[in-house]
Amino acid sequence: MTSLRRIEEKWRKKWETARIFEANPDPSRKKFFITFPFSYMNGPLHVGHGFTATRVDAYARFKRMQGYNVLFPWAWHWTGETIAGASERVKNGDETLIRAFREVDGVSEEDLQKFVNPVYMAKYYTDQSREAVKRIGYSVDWRREFHTTSLYPTFSRFVEWQCERLRDKGYIIQGTYPVVWCPHDQSPTGDHDRQTGEGVVPEEYTLLKYKMEDGTILPSATFRPETIYGITNLWINPDATYVKAQVNGENWIISKTAANKLTEQLKKVKIQDTFKGKQIIGKRFTSPLSTRKMLILPGWFVSPDNATGVVYSVPAHAPFDWLALRDLQNNPQLLKEFNIDPEEVKKIQPISLIKVEGFGEHPAVELVDQMNVKDQHDPKAEEATKLLYKKEFHGGTLKQICGEYAGKQVNEIKDTLIQDFKEQNIADSMYDLPEPVVCRCMTPCIVKLLEEQWFIKYSDPTWKQKTKDTLNQASIYPESARQWFLNIIDWLKEWPCARKSGLGTPLPWSPGWIVETLTDSTVYMAFYTINNHLKQHNIKGEQMTPQVFDYIFHGKGNPQKISQQTKIDAKVLDEMRTEFLYWYPLDLRISAKELLPNHLTFFLFQHTALFPDHLPKGIGVNGMLSIEGKKMSKSKGNFITLKDALNQFGADATRCALLLGGEGMNDPDWRRETVRDGKTKLRGFQSLTDSIIENAKQTKTGHLETWLISMLQHRIKTVTENMESLKTRTALENALFEIWNDFRWYNRRKQTSNPKILKQALETWTLLLAPFAPYICEEIWSKLNKTGFISLADWPVYDETKVNVEAEETENLIKNVLEDTSNILRATKMVPKEIYYYSAASWKWKIYLTALKKSISATLTISELMKELMTDPELKKIGGKVAKFVQAITEEINRMPEDMKQRQLQIGALDEAKLLGKAETFFAREFNAKIHTYREDDQQLHDPQKKAGLARPYRPAIYIA
Repeated sequence: MTSLRRIEEKWRKKWETARIFEANPDPSRKKFFITFPFSYMNGPLHVGHGFTATRVDAYARFKRMQGYNVLFPWAWHWTGETIAGASERVKNGDETLIRAFREVDGVSEEDLQKFVNPVYMAKYYTDQSREAVKRIGYSVDWRREFHTTSLYPTFSRFVEWQCERLRDKGYIIQGTYPVVWCPHDQSPTGDHDRQTGEGVVPEEYTLLKYKMEDGTILPSATFRPETIYGITNLWINPDATYVKAQVNGENWIISKTAANKLTEQLKKVKIQDTFKGKQIIGKRFTSPLSTRKMLILPGWFVSPDNATGVVYSVPAHAPFDWLALRDLQNNPQLLKEFNIDPEEVKKIQPISLIKVEGFGEHPAVELVDQMNVKDQHDPKAEEATKLLYKKEFHGGTLKQICGEYAGKQVNEIKDTLIQDFKEQNIADSMYDLPEPVVCRCMTPCIVKLLEEQWFIKYSDPTWKQKTKDTLNQASIYPESARQWFLNIIDWLKEWPCARKSGLGTPLPWSPGWIVETLTDSTVYMAFYTINNHLKQHNIKGEQMTPQVFDYIFHGKGNPQKISQQTKIDAKVLDEMRTEFLYWYPLDLRISAKELLPNHLTFFLFQHTALFPDHLPKGIGVNGMLSIEGKKMSKSKGNFITLKDALNQFGADATRCALLLGGEGMNDPDWRRETVRDGKTKLRGFQSLTDSIIENAKQTKTGHLETWLISMLQHRIKTVTENMESLKTRTALENALFEIWNDFRWYNRRKQTSNPKILKQALETWTLLLAPFAPYICEEIWSKLNKTGFISLADWPVYDETKVNVEAEETENLIKNVLEDTSNILRATKMVPKEIYYYSAASWKWKIYLTALKKSISATLTISELMKELMTDPELKKIGGKVAKFVQAITEEINRMPEDMKQRQLQIGALDEAKLLGKAETFFAREFNAKIHTYREDDQQLHDPQKKAGLARPYRPAIYIA
């Protein structure tokens, strides 16, 4: 048997030589344009990339076999801090990353030395990854390949055109907005420029200004400013470092970290003193809304890195505050260490300010008791906090203590309250990150209010609505992802579209700024349609003016004039426009769900703006691959490169293992044992096909051949329907395992594989498996003496005329009898010598079919069925037996699937005795026993245990001796 590796090399070379995946416009054929998001080249492609890309390729191959002219191009993402940051870490001697490059990626020492150059690193991983993409058998048109950044001038000019046109439409604006900022790079840090914290966005806190007795302000951050009416004390971390600082002319006490953050948020901060929090524990302060003096208490749970490091306590409505206060009240010794009178703390009582259904005066106290939360360190405290916050925010009403705001809904009054408090100068604001964000250069990020920064205005309400319209006209796989998109479209605000460092395309109108990673990756699919022409005609970047792109994509301008200005032949300009118009719109883009909050939604927004007449037709979203049940992590060693998987398991086994891992948005899991099993299964498939090809020469066919061809029609239909809806796992399960089970059952029943019709069945099987395991299927196709490539062969079409319901139901009967007999033997532990099968009498069939017919239109009832049956004189004579039988079958028939009822009605009464008689040899071989078959009403019936009377249609009675 030829090794799988040699088969792969053989057919990959044949594909490349024949250039079968190069797609050119053909007006006589339906087209299908499908893409996979280009990957960052700061490392090799891994099996996570492979999962999504294999789904893309399987679908591309499926559509190609359906007769579509399929374009599946490929490119590489070099933009941003991902590569530049990794290169800098190598330059700085980051041992963790260097070890990963060396041990996981297999980078040589010589190449590692050159990784200090980000361009060298990007090219190295591009070359490595291209080889992996070719080896795994993706059906890519490589003529259209490119990489991003100014190092690929024609694409860089495309990005410039994209940004210019977005700016012309008012979608790129300049202003002051909060951004995630890398202090080292002095640049905004987009999602894909982050080592950790993807998806984290700045959140705005309201700072409520509480005053100490000397007038110093203690600004405390909150998302719920209405809770100021329920404050009982402040929390300060005794061990944290705080500062007294002049902030915009006021004296504030905040954490030292907060002071640094505020300087980046357009506040004038001048530090006057630095001290530990314990210095102000026990001091008194007042709320700006009352003269009541309250205590500053110690709270080690307060993080100096979160907002201002000053937290106000509302124990009636905040479980953590109640728990922390209760813990202190129960620990007088600790209070004495801070010279605080324990009795004074014991007098602190929760103050109720919100009425919420299902709770009394103090919801936090009640919920802590209900959930049996032990203390502030109990994980259930977080759960209680989230639960109460949600209930109060969406269903809470402010009480009389809230003055002019009493009676208002919490979720309706927030913005008004903030505005009023700011006008009274009792509130301010600041931005912070809800979770840590680390740049690719390994610097922790902060929030910066950036002036004169360039943003994409995803907040524009008209653009949002148009983008929703784009989404609504597209097919989404799975459909459940559509609501995710709608939520993200509503949620998106201004997005910084440029940064100061890393690789990329310069922002054309603003020197020093580079277009960021999630902006140059939204509409580049249009560039695929023309890049083959740019390469073929050696067109330079400087020739690709905005007018060239306007003409190609929108038909604007005079091609003769543009040709004179750019020295691009007018014929070539027309060829590029024709090609763009042929391929666009994009038919399907498939990506992992991690890109849904940014890239995939930006893709919709920008196509809506730039290509309103060529809107995307479909988007597929899938889960994120894990390794052996754990999140993939290179630093933790839980990481498998695509190259390593191919080396160990081969292309087809790797493809099948990836596709069988999951579908929809469920997260797939890569397990080595599953991949090994898959490889073994493919070897078994190869062996089986060799046997069929060698032996299948007999022209005679019978019942089992009819059954096999009939079953294949259902498999064709199931695989096709699941592929159309991008359910690649279910499709492969049917194409590989279910058909295999059909062949195994055929061989088990027949014990031979010599009928010629098996080759016909094998052809169909191989065609159905070809999108998933293309190499081995090409090899089998060749052995079947078929001309051309299976990759270009016609996809099987369901043929209803080849469906034989009677043959299928006959084999279902045999399978059921085999299973029932095996279950009896397993339960009784008997070793059979003789087995008797009794099929149902004709009167039972008459009742059964009548019941089936009545159950089609309405739920079957015993009384209605008996009423009809008793009009039959012959059945009336045995009314007692009829009634007993009707009781036995009624519930079973009501539970039966409709399609099964229709099938059984279609074929009518089966001659089960005859069918079982024909299978006696099979049963005798299976159970190593003598087989006897009877009808239950046979005159010479041998039935010593009176089992025959239990027979029902499709469920013969069984007696084992």
